[in-house]
Amino acid sequence: MQISLVIPLLNEAESLPELYRWITEVMQREGYTYEIIFLDDGSTDDSWQIISELAQKDPNVKGIKFRRNYGKSQALNAGFKMAQGDVVITMDADLQDSPEEIPALYEMITKDNYDLVSGWKKKRYDSTLKKNLPSKLFNWAARKVSGLYLHDFNCGLKAYKNQVVKDVNVYGEMHRYIPFLAKNEGYTRIGEKVVQHQARKYGETKFGSDRFIKGVLDLITLWFLMRFAKRPMHLFGALGILMFLIGGLATVFILGVKAYKLYYHIPTHLVTDRPWFYIALAAMILGSQFFLAGFLGEMLLKNNDKIKRYKIDVVLND
Repeated sequence: MQISLVIPLLNEAESLPELYRWITEVMQREGYTYEIIFLDDGSTDDSWQIISELAQKDPNVKGIKFRRNYGKSQALNAGFKMAQGDVVITMDADLQDSPEEIPALYEMITKDNYDLVSGWKKKRYDSTLKKNLPSKLFNWAARKVSGLYLHDFNCGLKAYKNQVVKDVNVYGEMHRYIPFLAKNEGYTRIGEKVVQHQARKYGETKFGSDRFIKGVLDLITLWFLMRFAKRPMHLFGALGILMFLIGGLATVFILGVKAYKLYYHIPTHLVTDRPWFYIALAAMILGSQFFLAGFLGEMLLKNNDKIKRYKIDVVLND
């Protein structure tokens, strides 16, 4: 099989028939062997009924239905495990990604030998204040942290070698950072292609403005994982040493002042009456907690098992 199309969706019943027709026209025109994997992430409309009808009449259509909405990352992770094609292409189901881009993306993976190709919606048809401006700020931050100079981390239209999607574990809200995750797995041939962006034809976007806040928090998580995932004690141990150093200096200062006043018979207060005593105590306690966190991190790392974060309800044509 040449291509697996992995398409997560939530309440896209209106766009699914048109998207299916468009995809099949392109695939049949190009003569590809392919599968279309629709991932129904807990839709409450007729999306799953439409997917079921498409799967009954076309063996190339496959589907996964989740019991509830788990999020795009979990949907993609399940689709990646199911994908059999040499090239795996992801796209959104809202008709804003054009299937006409599929041949060029496929060629970049198979002929130009890229591990991953990310789409770049250079010209967007979204609201400037709600999506365009925040997206530019977000992409700037993502480039700085990841070291990947991609223009559009949020673009859902991406192509991968099959082995790439088998090696990355997409969870939480990490679907934006799959190129970053792939890079951390050793896949360095990451390219970018300008793709066509179309105005939404049906319904409304399923992502609110809070996605950028979540994106920034996930970016911080990825930075931490990149730097310290394999050596948590390096971070927590360093913080623990810093706290012990502060506590130790505060203790030496308290004892020095106490000894000086006793030697010269200067009236003095109890040690516990001084704020430095509590600074030293708090620093020592924090230092101990940081060391414990580091030890726990090392123990968890050695006993790490991948946990399934979703429950699949129905699978079609697997």
